Amino acid sequence: MAVSLTGCGMISSVVGNDKVDYKSAKKASTLDVPPDLTQLQADNRYSLPDSTRGVATASGYQAQRAAGGTVAAPAGSSNQVATTGSDSVKVMRAGNQRWLVVKQTPEQLWPQLKNFWEESGFTLSLNEPKAGILETEWNENRAKIPQDFVRNTIGKVFDSLYSSGERDKFRTRLERLPDGSTEVYISHRGAEEVITGAQKETTMWTARPNDPNLEALFIAKLMTKLGGGKDEASSRTAVDNAIVQPQHATLKGAGAERLVEVDEGFDRAWRRVGLALDRAGFTVEDRDRVQGIYFVRYVDQDAGATKGFFSKLFSWGSSEKDKEAQRYRVAVKAGASGSTSDVTVLSNDGKPETSATGEKILTLLHEQLK
Repeated sequence: MAVSLTGCGMISSVVGNDKVDYKSAKKASTLDVPPDLTQLQADNRYSLPDSTRGVATASGYQAQRAAGGTVAAPAGSSNQVATTGSDSVKVMRAGNQRWLVVKQTPEQLWPQLKNFWEESGFTLSLNEPKAGILETEWNENRAKIPQDFVRNTIGKVFDSLYSSGERDKFRTRLERLPDGSTEVYISHRGAEEVITGAQKETTMWTARPNDPNLEALFIAKLMTKLGGGKDEASSRTAVDNAIVQPQHATLKGAGAERLVEVDEGFDRAWRRVGLALDRAGFTVEDRDRVQGIYFVRYVDQDAGATKGFFSKLFSWGSSEKDKEAQRYRVAVKAGASGSTSDVTVLSNDGKPETSATGEKILTLLHEQLK
């Protein structure tokens, strides 16, 4: 079993330190795993659950591939957000969400983004230009392994024995703007290895919260690559100093009238809900911006608590998985005043979802949007 070591805080400010090293991570041939994981891919060290709150599968984007067009073009937004950066690349911020606005089309950006993640030490598990989505494989930040005496003495020879006990993956989403520019969003998902069993004899992977600091760090790195800062230090300063624009989201109503009210117009709310779904680990199978609908898949963990974590979340394409993963619609509608938007959860047939699962989905979105 790999020696799992817990690292200290990685970033003192938002992007103050560069303690990330995904390039030196090496795939182990095997890793001891709980019995219910033995039928998964052989390299379980890099085969991790997408989230305790959703399911991610490559097949979830088949509908988007058939739709045509690279990225749906949204209308301009009237909401004000903080901006920093150069004329060609700007950092935008609303709440703890940051993104870039780049004066290039999605088609121009796509090869640069692929190269960026490969240079950062990642391989891509999802490459969907028509959907405007890139997603990396799980990878380990080797910089989080403490460099103590034992590590420095034998680590060079037996490097695979050491593990941070954490893995990270990132999703990049592009949104085309009317003027030909592109919004670039980066969302993080994490997993950590925990010890289980009466005698603490086994380990399993479980999801850990997304890390806005890591998102900000890679936003700064990407900003530098795209020419938004003269060097990485200036890009980090721009990202770190982006002024927080207060945002509010409120859970309101009950039953069929239950919703999350966001204090933004439709254009901005639509994009923020998309990022919230990415952060929460949902599979977005399709989206219809004209109707304001995201088509998502979600697994209610409480409904299958007796099953192993991986068997519920990582058996991509299995018949059992298809039965467990339920489809829902997340609707974004402009409020009566035009300055707010309502986010609701609908069943797969478009009716208000009043079940406990619908409430959980709204709560997850509220946590990301508030």
